[in-house]
Amino acid sequence: MARKSDNTETPAIDHEAIRELAKLLDETGLTEIAVECAGVSIRVARHSGGAMGRTRATEPVVTQPSTVTAAPVSIDPAQHPGVVASPMVGTAYLASEPGARPFVEVGASVKTGEPLMIIEAMKTMNQIPAPRPGTVIQILVEDGQPVEYGQPLMIIE
Repeated sequence: MARKSDNTETPAIDHEAIRELAKLLDETGLTEIAVECAGVSIRVARHSGGAMGRTRATEPVVTQPSTVTAAPVSIDPAQHPGVVASPMVGTAYLASEPGARPFVEVGASVKTGEPLMIIEAMKTMNQIPAPRPGTVIQILVEDGQPVEYGQPLMIIE
Protein backbone atom coordinates (compact mmCIF):
# COMPACT_ATOMS: atom_id res chain seq x y z
CA MET A 1 0.00 0.00 0.00
CA ALA A 2 1.53 3.35 -1.04
CA ARG A 3 1.43 6.35 1.26
CA LYS A 4 1.31 10.02 0.37
CA SER A 5 3.36 12.60 2.22
CA ASP A 6 0.27 13.78 4.14
CA ASN A 7 -0.04 10.31 5.70
CA THR A 8 -3.29 9.42 3.88
CA GLU A 9 -3.35 6.04 2.21
CA THR A 10 -3.95 5.68 -1.50
CA PRO A 11 -5.93 2.62 -2.55
CA ALA A 12 -4.06 -0.23 -4.22
CA ILE A 13 -4.92 -1.17 -7.79
CA ASP A 14 -7.33 -4.11 -7.78
CA HIS A 15 -6.03 -6.16 -10.70
CA GLU A 16 -8.66 -8.85 -10.15
CA ALA A 17 -11.47 -6.28 -10.48
CA ILE A 18 -9.94 -5.07 -13.75
CA ARG A 19 -9.76 -8.65 -15.06
CA GLU A 20 -13.40 -9.25 -14.08
CA LEU A 21 -14.52 -6.04 -15.84
CA ALA A 22 -12.56 -7.00 -18.98
CA LYS A 23 -14.21 -10.43 -18.89
CA LEU A 24 -17.61 -8.74 -18.55
CA LEU A 25 -16.83 -6.62 -21.65
CA ASP A 26 -16.14 -9.80 -23.63
CA GLU A 27 -19.27 -11.56 -22.35
CA THR A 28 -21.66 -8.67 -23.00
CA GLY A 29 -20.16 -7.17 -26.15
CA LEU A 30 -19.91 -3.75 -24.49
CA THR A 31 -17.04 -1.47 -25.52
CA GLU A 32 -16.62 0.33 -22.20
CA ILE A 33 -17.51 -0.12 -18.55
CA ALA A 34 -16.77 1.98 -15.47
CA VAL A 35 -17.42 1.36 -11.79
CA GLU A 36 -16.84 3.33 -8.61
CA CYS A 37 -16.73 1.88 -5.13
CA ALA A 38 -15.52 3.49 -1.91
CA GLY A 39 -14.07 6.45 -3.83
CA VAL A 40 -12.07 4.24 -6.23
CA SER A 41 -12.98 4.37 -9.93
CA ILE A 42 -12.08 1.76 -12.54
CA ARG A 43 -12.74 2.23 -16.26
CA VAL A 44 -12.09 -0.52 -18.81
CA ALA A 45 -12.60 0.12 -22.53
CA ARG A 46 -12.17 -1.85 -25.72
CA HIS A 47 -12.02 0.09 -28.94
CA SER A 48 -13.24 -1.32 -32.22
CA GLY A 49 -10.03 -0.38 -34.05
CA GLY A 50 -8.33 -3.29 -32.29
CA ALA A 51 -4.66 -3.60 -31.57
CA MET A 52 -2.00 -3.52 -34.24
CA GLY A 53 1.32 -5.28 -33.92
CA ARG A 54 3.95 -2.57 -33.66
CA THR A 55 7.12 -2.15 -31.67
CA ARG A 56 8.19 1.23 -30.34
CA ALA A 57 10.66 2.32 -27.72
CA THR A 58 8.73 3.32 -24.60
CA GLU A 59 11.03 6.10 -23.50
CA PRO A 60 9.36 9.34 -22.40
CA VAL A 61 8.98 11.91 -25.15
CA VAL A 62 8.58 15.58 -24.28
CA THR A 63 7.31 17.64 -27.20
CA GLN A 64 5.51 20.90 -27.65
CA PRO A 65 2.14 20.45 -29.39
CA SER A 66 2.01 21.95 -32.85
CA THR A 67 -0.76 22.54 -35.31
CA VAL A 68 -0.31 21.65 -38.96
CA THR A 69 -2.88 23.42 -41.10
CA ALA A 70 -3.90 23.43 -44.73
CA ALA A 71 -5.67 26.78 -44.37
CA PRO A 72 -5.97 29.25 -41.48
CA VAL A 73 -8.70 28.16 -39.08
CA SER A 74 -9.71 30.50 -36.26
CA ILE A 75 -12.16 28.16 -34.47
CA ASP A 76 -11.18 26.40 -31.24
CA PRO A 77 -10.32 22.82 -32.35
CA ALA A 78 -12.23 21.28 -29.42
CA GLN A 79 -15.42 23.06 -30.58
CA HIS A 80 -15.07 22.22 -34.28
CA PRO A 81 -17.78 19.83 -35.54
CA GLY A 82 -15.19 17.74 -37.40
CA VAL A 83 -12.86 17.18 -34.45
CA VAL A 84 -11.54 13.68 -33.83
CA ALA A 85 -10.93 13.41 -30.07
CA SER A 86 -8.73 10.90 -28.31
CA PRO A 87 -10.76 7.98 -26.93
CA MET A 88 -8.06 7.23 -24.33
CA VAL A 89 -4.92 8.34 -22.55
CA GLY A 90 -1.72 7.22 -24.25
CA THR A 91 0.95 8.09 -26.78
CA ALA A 92 -0.11 9.08 -30.31
CA TYR A 93 1.78 7.73 -33.31
CA LEU A 94 1.03 9.07 -36.78
CA ALA A 95 2.65 6.13 -38.62
CA SER A 96 2.66 2.36 -38.23
CA GLU A 97 6.35 2.32 -37.27
CA PRO A 98 9.23 4.77 -36.83
CA GLY A 99 10.28 6.27 -40.16
CA ALA A 100 7.19 4.97 -42.00
CA ARG A 101 4.85 7.20 -43.97
CA PRO A 102 2.03 8.67 -41.80
CA PHE A 103 -1.43 7.12 -42.04
CA VAL A 104 -2.84 10.50 -43.16
CA GLU A 105 -1.52 13.97 -43.93
CA VAL A 106 -3.15 17.40 -44.08
CA GLY A 107 -5.25 17.58 -47.24
CA ALA A 108 -5.77 13.81 -47.47
CA SER A 109 -9.25 12.44 -48.16
CA VAL A 110 -10.32 9.76 -45.71
CA LYS A 111 -13.17 7.26 -45.62
CA THR A 112 -15.10 6.16 -42.54
CA GLY A 113 -13.08 3.53 -40.67
CA GLU A 114 -9.78 4.35 -42.38
CA PRO A 115 -6.88 4.44 -39.87
CA LEU A 116 -5.85 7.95 -38.83
CA MET A 117 -3.22 7.12 -36.21
CA ILE A 118 -2.36 4.73 -33.39
CA ILE A 119 -2.56 5.43 -29.68
CA GLU A 120 -0.43 3.24 -27.48
CA ALA A 121 -2.03 2.65 -24.10
CA MET A 122 -0.62 0.18 -21.60
CA LYS A 123 1.63 -1.42 -24.25
CA THR A 124 -1.37 -2.01 -26.55
CA MET A 125 -1.50 -0.34 -29.96
CA ASN A 126 -5.03 0.97 -30.60
CA GLN A 127 -5.87 2.02 -34.13
CA ILE A 128 -7.93 5.24 -34.27
CA PRO A 129 -10.32 5.07 -37.26
CA ALA A 130 -11.87 8.00 -39.11
CA PRO A 131 -15.35 8.52 -37.63
CA ARG A 132 -16.63 10.09 -40.89
CA PRO A 133 -15.51 10.62 -44.48
CA GLY A 134 -13.89 13.93 -45.40
CA THR A 135 -10.63 15.81 -45.78
CA VAL A 136 -8.05 16.15 -43.01
CA ILE A 137 -7.63 19.91 -42.48
CA GLN A 138 -5.61 19.88 -39.25
CA ILE A 139 -3.41 17.45 -37.36
CA LEU A 140 -3.18 18.69 -33.79
CA VAL A 141 -0.61 16.26 -32.36
CA GLU A 142 2.92 15.24 -33.21
CA ASP A 143 4.26 11.72 -33.60
CA GLY A 144 5.13 10.29 -30.18
CA GLN A 145 3.19 12.94 -28.26
CA PRO A 146 1.36 11.97 -25.05
CA VAL A 147 -2.41 12.55 -25.35
CA GLU A 148 -5.27 12.64 -22.87
CA TYR A 149 -8.83 11.37 -23.05
CA GLY A 150 -10.97 13.80 -25.07
CA GLN A 151 -7.98 15.76 -26.43
CA PRO A 152 -8.49 16.95 -30.03
CA LEU A 153 -6.23 14.91 -32.34
CA MET A 154 -7.24 16.16 -35.78
CA ILE A 155 -10.03 17.83 -37.71
CA ILE A 156 -11.83 16.25 -40.66
CA GLU A 157 -14.22 18.32 -42.80
